Amino acid sequence: MNPTERIYSALVKRDRKSEEQLPDRVRGDVPRNGLRLIWANTLQSSGDQVVNASTVLPWLFHALGVPAALVGALVPVREAGSMLPQALLTPLVLRARYRKRVFVTGSLVQACSVAVMAGAAALGRGLPAGAVIVAALAVFSLGRCLCSISSKDVQGRTVPSGERGQVNGLATAAAGLVAITLGLGIRVFGGDDLDPAPLAWLLGGGAALWVGVAWVYARVREPADEPTANGRGPDSGDHPVRWHDWLVQTYRLLREDRTFRRFVSVRGFLLVSALSPPFVITLATQSGTTGLSGLGGYILASGVAALLGGRLFGRLADRSSRKLMTFGAAVASAVILVLVLVVSLPGFTGTTAWGSALFIGCYFLLALTHTGIRVGRKTYVVDVAEGDLRTTYVAVSNSAMGLILLVVGGVSSLLAVFGVVWALVFLAALGLVGVVAGGGLPEVSRG
Repeated sequence: MNPTERIYSALVKRDRKSEEQLPDRVRGDVPRNGLRLIWANTLQSSGDQVVNASTVLPWLFHALGVPAALVGALVPVREAGSMLPQALLTPLVLRARYRKRVFVTGSLVQACSVAVMAGAAALGRGLPAGAVIVAALAVFSLGRCLCSISSKDVQGRTVPSGERGQVNGLATAAAGLVAITLGLGIRVFGGDDLDPAPLAWLLGGGAALWVGVAWVYARVREPADEPTANGRGPDSGDHPVRWHDWLVQTYRLLREDRTFRRFVSVRGFLLVSALSPPFVITLATQSGTTGLSGLGGYILASGVAALLGGRLFGRLADRSSRKLMTFGAAVASAVILVLVLVVSLPGFTGTTAWGSALFIGCYFLLALTHTGIRVGRKTYVVDVAEGDLRTTYVAVSNSAMGLILLVVGGVSSLLAVFGVVWALVFLAALGLVGVVAGGGLPEVSRG
């Protein structure tokens, strides 16, 4: 074994049976590709911590004096913007012989977008700065859209089933170490002032991270998708790449593919862990949490959650990604309900040490469960299909999720007008429905 194989074998429990089923030209590159995917995903996840629409950007908007109305647009723009265009962009992705090139393009788009955000944070103030950052976030989401479509297919071509969840989990854990370092730095050196200059430098570092992502991902050895006479790849089957036919195929897939339709439905219920953290932070800030140092506690909690959950959830996802998703939704709902109960007690205040610890602790548990749900979801969609059908599943499910996210986000935001607690209760109920619905998904993992 060469050094690359030894490192990969030490990090990942290899599934030799699955590796033997890979083509000869792919099998020998599994360790090398696996390590590069881990490294690229680590850099990407670290960048996500820097441009976090639930923590960093709301804190930045507060420091810049951006109106609160724009703060509410951050999460919908970030999430729905990266999902809605996927079904329309997939025909272009299917034409690419090397899907890694699509991922590299998306990474560079994200790098440029974050650089614009950094400039706005350094030079702007108020509504104009907020508008520029939201517009840059929309472009950033388009770049993430390209990465999301292509990454699952690249991983499916280069890493065998039984090892994919571990690759995702290791990258998440490594990014957790970066987030812990970042959170500690902000916590210790941030102070009680809301100066946007440190956050502008932070965003500049995020732009550099995505340049690194593009460089690492470009070195992945991906087998070419050889075109046929009709312009499709050999494994594209009956999945056309013309715009009109693609929309028809999307509709048929949702209508006729029961497994896929159920997966999209369950994924919608799993939004409990994605949408609840900003409301937890809102409750905390309403209790008097101020200053840049306060942000460090939540970034630190997110990093610890990724570090602890990444490797553990990666192996659990290879055993049963379905069970991991549903269990995560159950835990997230329980955490929210407990928080709501405690906050509603007479005399509770978040200004005390234990009150602050409660909010950060709940945020940590929600981040931990979200890590598990995310790793499980990614692994499930890679394992449930093969070839270009996998790309189709990813794109159509993400586009559908963009719409679902806007609806669920709109309802929860409307409920928050009457009280943040009501929005959290709604999301907890959604998660409990997801636990029941997730039990009907077919098992696709090898474990």
